Amino acid sequence: MRKQQLLQRLEHAWETFQASYAGLSDAELMEPGVTGAWSVRDIIAHVTWWEEEALAHLPLVLAGGTPPRYSVTHGGIDAFNAKMTAQRKHLSLAEVLARQDEVHRRLLAFVRGVPEEETASKTRFRRRLRLDTYGHYPKHTAAIRAWRESRAPKPGLTPGRKPGVREERR
Repeated sequence: MRKQQLLQRLEHAWETFQASYAGLSDAELMEPGVTGAWSVRDIIAHVTWWEEEALAHLPLVLAGGTPPRYSVTHGGIDAFNAKMTAQRKHLSLAEVLARQDEVHRRLLAFVRGVPEEETASKTRFRRRLRLDTYGHYPKHTAAIRAWRESRAPKPGLTPGRKPGVREERR
């Protein structure tokens, strides 16, 4: 795959992720329960820290090195995610969104500067980029969409009325 195609794939997955929460109010972005206890804001912070991980480790991959294993450095990916969740919990929604934009811009600039041969589908660089970014976003896109769908009023259901409960006629 050529670099331009890779960048298009990355941007398409990114735009689809952003579209999954477009139009939500600040209060909705902060509402827990989208994925476990996480809100959309927490998911955005999570996606951002994985882009930061890509930026931290891809230069090492390009140099022929091997990034440390999360099982060794953090006790596993789940432990790393829990640690990062705790570290970022204090950030406001505005700070999370600003960081998201800044990190994503840096990621795109970095990928644009990578030699064309590193963007081929079978390179270690490409694998790490996929795992941390465009292969990662869809999982969270789907979770946000499912959450939104679960909250949407059902067709033919009066707002506030429970499914399966007959309305008394007067």
